[in-house]
Amino acid sequence: MGTMMHNVGWSSRPRLRLLTFKFRVRCSSEVLVSRRQVLEQVDKELIKGDDIAALALVKDLQGKPAGLQCFGAARQVPQRLYTLEELKLNGIETMSLLSPVDTTLGSIERNLQLAAAIGGLAAWKAFELSPQQIFYISVGLLFLWTLDSVSFNGGFGSLVLDTIGHTFSKKYHNRVIQHEAGHFLTAYLVGILPKGYTLSSLEALKKEGSLNVQAGTAFVDFEFLEEVNGGKLSATTLNRFSCIALAGVATEYLLYGFAEGGLADIRQLDILLQSLGFTQKKADSQVRWSVLNTILLLRLHEGARAKLAEAMSMGKSVGSCINIIEDSIDILDI
Repeated sequence: MGTMMHNVGWSSRPRLRLLTFKFRVRCSSEVLVSRRQVLEQVDKELIKGDDIAALALVKDLQGKPAGLQCFGAARQVPQRLYTLEELKLNGIETMSLLSPVDTTLGSIERNLQLAAAIGGLAAWKAFELSPQQIFYISVGLLFLWTLDSVSFNGGFGSLVLDTIGHTFSKKYHNRVIQHEAGHFLTAYLVGILPKGYTLSSLEALKKEGSLNVQAGTAFVDFEFLEEVNGGKLSATTLNRFSCIALAGVATEYLLYGFAEGGLADIRQLDILLQSLGFTQKKADSQVRWSVLNTILLLRLHEGARAKLAEAMSMGKSVGSCINIIEDSIDILDI
């Protein structure tokens, strides 16, 4: 009898646990559906251009167990003046990170110039062009180059180079994707909502209809603009956008040991710090802290960035990308 009672008691507990497990699975499924539905609505608001409504939806779920636990939840390193030696101790060589040179597009541009020179020489020989005709052709090409530089800020030339780079260089194509994934992930983790991204100049031209728009990630930044226009930029806001600006070059540095793209991001950050009246020492302090904070953040969430990059390469929506980030990161690791 004692044995039977023991068996009955033992067998009843698993049933209770099984029911609890089923209940938890059902609750988890409801959470995912709820989050997915909200993110689908976020996508709709972003498509309509209603950034305020999209951000309100995200903030309403921010930090909730049934919502978005990673948005704005990144841990920050203590903010102080870090020396270059301290950065080196953390495996960061600032020269390889903050001085990007795009060797891929540079090589393509040199090859195009060489091909143009050879083509011009061949045409001169084949068609027996006179010096006057060569002069007119040269003037015409120079006019087109000047028109592109002045009217489109070099947009047409950049479009040609970028398209060739994506078509013929797999390394360049992958680097751009990883670069933008770094921007997207960092922005989301520090609490800035991405609202769209493009991975090539041609894609940007199709979406924006302008040659002046290059590939990149856009953010819901009306709060930032309000602070800037009001003449006061909070330390929190500055820290967020400093990290976002450096996230692309930081991602390239972690993956390849040096950065090629992102020079415009660094210049934009420099202009912002200058406009705020920062001394060189204070600007260096801000940049070094941002580099260290961003590098450590991206190292910690390397898996999430890789999955995000894959999703972005497939053209997934902002809401889908956010869902992937939330699924890829354990809240205990934030």
